[in-house]
Amino acid sequence: MKRFLLFLSLLVAVPAWALEVVATTSSMGMLARTVGGPQVKVTELAPPDRDAHMLQARPSMMRALRDAQLVVAVGAELEIGWLPAAINGAANGAILPGRPGYFEAAAQVPLLDAGQAADRAQGDVHPAGNPHVNLDPMRMATVAKALAERLAQLDAANAAGYRVRAQGFAAAVEAKLPAWKQKAAGSGGAVTFHKDAIYLLTFLGVPFHGTLEPVPGVAPTARHLEALAGKLKGKQGVIVHTPYQPPAGAEKLASLIGWKVAVLPIDPPADADAQGYFALIDRWAEALVK
Repeated sequence: MKRFLLFLSLLVAVPAWALEVVATTSSMGMLARTVGGPQVKVTELAPPDRDAHMLQARPSMMRALRDAQLVVAVGAELEIGWLPAAINGAANGAILPGRPGYFEAAAQVPLLDAGQAADRAQGDVHPAGNPHVNLDPMRMATVAKALAERLAQLDAANAAGYRVRAQGFAAAVEAKLPAWKQKAAGSGGAVTFHKDAIYLLTFLGVPFHGTLEPVPGVAPTARHLEALAGKLKGKQGVIVHTPYQPPAGAEKLASLIGWKVAVLPIDPPADADAQGYFALIDRWAEALVK
């Protein structure tokens, strides 16, 4: 009887999911959760209210990575300052770059600004291309399909479900595309703190007027803001920064040209599903015309 009860307790303790997935950001977590469905348990490393460029490897990251069977990263060196160290500290060979357990979203789609020289005088550039693909729903749909294939490789028994859910995400993006473009139609354009919304602006057909940073990773300067104001006077648009980017530069430029300032995240809330991601794109599309 005791052995039977022990057997039952072990059955109850077996997790329902097939794969432990660690996502570097909430956008990647959303995608893993959407495509993986009940077959995955997803842990997110970077909170959406923090700059994923600027994190440091922490013991909690290494603990999560130690048991992971798949890492879903943004890539294109977005996490270069902390993810390699966290993976090395986890001592989990299955998730090393080049192994099936390591997946980069940026490697699945064409990147903007690719091929720039790694010149520190030009700031914190990404030679492989701009990594902020998460704000482009069409690219995310392509990434979802690639992620489904990777999950299928790791868990063949549930391959059909991964593919169906990826196709469902892509179909939802296609269905929402006209409404997003209609919402953003007529926007005069945007200035962003960092070049982190360029994919979304391109996707929506909204003019991009530059960044508050004079070069990537360098704080706004009075000289740069005045030069930017000189080019933008008489035009209409919006200035956007994230909650974790300092507001002073946006407020200064707004005072010079009379534009409104919008504070918008570039990732959905932690543990978001596809609807949370779509709500993020809705919010941006609406803000760009106010």
